[in-house]
Amino acid sequence: MERIASVERTTLETSISLNLSIDGAGQTKLSTGVPFLEHMLDLFAKHGQFDLNIKAKGDVEIDDHHTVEDIAICLGQALREALGDKKGIRRYGNCFVPMDEALGQVVVDLSNRPHLEFRAEFPNLQVGTFSTELVHEFFWKLALEARMNLHVILHYGKNTHHMIEALFKALGRALDEATQIDPRVKDVPSSKGVL
Repeated sequence: MERIASVERTTLETSISLNLSIDGAGQTKLSTGVPFLEHMLDLFAKHGQFDLNIKAKGDVEIDDHHTVEDIAICLGQALREALGDKKGIRRYGNCFVPMDEALGQVVVDLSNRPHLEFRAEFPNLQVGTFSTELVHEFFWKLALEARMNLHVILHYGKNTHHMIEALFKALGRALDEATQIDPRVKDVPSSKGVL
């Protein structure tokens, strides 16, 4: 069964069309109006081996907030939909990623119980025109809509770009691990019998 999902979301602030294939090859086609986010999402997809297509138009003349937030909402919804009943998945994923002087870690549990633990502080308020406070916003909305327990830990670093990049790469790899099918698991990996 192909694990794919398409999500569309239109508000007075944004219009988003997103397609996700969990069992992809890291191929992306991204047009969001937020170049730094596109760079991060490209890294996320390549390291997670996800195929990800996003076409988004938002009120970026105000700032990037609504576009970043709504893309995270759509990505979380697509991930949840593509996983279906979650039978056979590994459920948990953990990855450390070094990026030059920075070390990031992401741990996920596809538990159907949304939670974000975000332990990251950045030395700069912006990378180019991108506000670094939007990194937290992205991870929070992703965790909420995917209904996953997501722990984001930045152990150290100096360069803000490197620090954020390490986290997005780690997110891709941790989700790749968590979404993999384990042939030993015949149902859902939970003593409750449901995720």
